[in-house]
Amino acid sequence: MARPALLAHDVVRTLGAERILDGVSLTASPGHRIGLIGENGVGKSTLLRLLAGVDEPDAGTVTRPADLGFLHQELPFDGASTIADVLDEALREARDDLAELERLTERLAHVPQDSPGYAELLDAYGRRLEEAQEREVWDADRRAAIVLDGLGLGAFRHDRALGSLSGGQRGRLALAALLVRRPSALLLDEPTNHLDDGAAAFLEEQVRGLPGAVVVASHDRAFLDAVCTDLIDLDPAVDGPIRYGGNYSAYLAEKRAEREELAALRRSAGVTAHRVAPDRGPRDNEKMGYGHRGGRVQSQVSRRVRNATRRLDGLERRRVDEPPQPLRFHGTALAATAPAPAPAPAEESVEDALVSLRDVRVPGRLTVARLDVTPTERLLVTGGNGTGKSTLLSVLAGRLAAEGEVRRRPGLAVGLLAQDTVFGRPDRTGRETYTHALGAERAEAVPLRSLGLLHEADLDKPVGRLSVGQRRRLALALLVARPPALLLLDEPTNHLSPRLCDELEAALGTGPGAIVLASHDRWLRGRWQGREIRLGAGGREHRGGGTGDRAGRATGPAGDEPR
Repeated sequence: MARPALLAHDVVRTLGAERILDGVSLTASPGHRIGLIGENGVGKSTLLRLLAGVDEPDAGTVTRPADLGFLHQELPFDGASTIADVLDEALREARDDLAELERLTERLAHVPQDSPGYAELLDAYGRRLEEAQEREVWDADRRAAIVLDGLGLGAFRHDRALGSLSGGQRGRLALAALLVRRPSALLLDEPTNHLDDGAAAFLEEQVRGLPGAVVVASHDRAFLDAVCTDLIDLDPAVDGPIRYGGNYSAYLAEKRAEREELAALRRSAGVTAHRVAPDRGPRDNEKMGYGHRGGRVQSQVSRRVRNATRRLDGLERRRVDEPPQPLRFHGTALAATAPAPAPAPAEESVEDALVSLRDVRVPGRLTVARLDVTPTERLLVTGGNGTGKSTLLSVLAGRLAAEGEVRRRPGLAVGLLAQDTVFGRPDRTGRETYTHALGAERAEAVPLRSLGLLHEADLDKPVGRLSVGQRRRLALALLVARPPALLLLDEPTNHLSPRLCDELEAALGTGPGAIVLASHDRWLRGRWQGREIRLGAGGREHRGGGTGDRAGRATGPAGDEPR
């Protein structure tokens, strides 16, 4: 039995005075796994809600399979319900299929083959059997156990109340329920939130094995790369959203090729038009035949310029506004085209360190035997939830007192991008906050809107009304516009679009100053070429050009507690 496709045609959705989606069409056929990407606010979650039927479009149509699955932000169960209740609901369709097959088998055994209703009954049995085979219903209970274990919930008692679970655990349980169901089409909104590396890899394997259509909105570039067969860029373009074939790596390659072709076509159109322009005077070596050659100028323009211009126009129609310049650090600048992060030069000694830690402890949260951060350091701090990554950054920043020895260079300028950013004057707008922090001259030299971190409509909102993600983007803008000697970044790619994540990574390459970064971002960590320490009960680990004993030992408590 062929699985149905998921279809949207000319969908329009307006929220307040803003048109979020304008004539969006999408076809998700069985076996296709489509990633939705774009800046925050372009309508990724809105489109998923329309596809799921949770919200209705103002115009256009959506056709969806009857058994579509949608990863809700919250489970549709109250706090007194148990894990067993969620699993029973996830397994209900499989158990219904088995019960119906048993009922039809019993009826077939008692209906003579030559009776009028036998053929119809046999046909119903065949249809139900095919559906059951597609859903792999005989394996459903075993699949439930495998999925719970793969998502880190295998040790939980099934009679445990949902109210006793953390938000991350409830999110993983909702995801597990969908994977157990195996619906004909699956819609996922940021599915790797709250997943560690092992659970994310397990999810990727499960999603790749689904026979139906999948549509996912995600900032997780590693997930998009591992899972997607297509990507749809919802950023505004004249002809609407653009669909790219392939995974995230293929998307990056195509975007890079587009930029190179665009630049080449602009040069070609401009140079060729100048060389064959009708009002260009004759060169010395062509004066004798200038009148004759002048008659051919227009045909040359048609042949050489218009071809380039036509292709140039096609590429530029994919963009509505000129995008902001790639993100880069200003001042003693980090270019956005800088090479990948590199380890600190060998000639830098411990005596040169900006910050040195010796036998530092924050009881119950962090233990660091030795750590030196040199002036050109590129240090990645990794580890599970609760291992002390944020605590270490706070100690380095001087915001958290610790036992042991902390030596900091006098007058050291330190900037910390924390996970929860709070500004002292919530009544000031984003633009006012930016200008007040940097000074008018610096703010004019590096305008906030030029960084592409906040939408134009958000620049004049009071910072107290901005979301957590928007406040972090504003804090990042301040660090980008005037980078300190020691830059500490705690999960810097949270709340950033994939494009901005790529640009930020590129901007972390060489100078100015030292950068210490804590991150769960698998794409960033997989490409990191600087030093790395891993916090956890296992001690330390170095990858990608680590500098041996200079890294020191850093350990912290294991667990799943919030930081």
